[in-house]
Amino acid sequence: MPDTPWPQRLLALPFLILGGWCLAAPHMVERLTINPDYQHLSATSALLIGCFGAQAVLGGLFIAFSRWTKRTFAIYGAALLPFFWFNYYFVFVVPVMTRWMALDLVSNLFMLGLCIWGYRTAPKALTPA
Repeated sequence: MPDTPWPQRLLALPFLILGGWCLAAPHMVERLTINPDYQHLSATSALLIGCFGAQAVLGGLFIAFSRWTKRTFAIYGAALLPFFWFNYYFVFVVPVMTRWMALDLVSNLFMLGLCIWGYRTAPKALTPA
């Protein structure tokens, strides 16, 4: 990762940290982030949360080790926007999630800021290696 810009390196962190948490401790994640009325705390819910975590870690690795341009940061930043609606809706409108989902909201805000920073500093196009 020596030629990877800082915004991109930092963008991988929420995926690696929160995804790793889902993978390593799925029932803890379920207890903290899902309201009791919606919790299952079953082998199936652990499997699904663990799979979600594994996907996030995989995404974090792709982010960390890919080569990004201005366009990549812009598209990724735009793709984050629906997640803000998700955070709002499932915490305040239909309270499936607990206030611990603020971690996800803060991560999304952090990533959006990194996308803006990355867009401003990244090359317009990739140069041949």
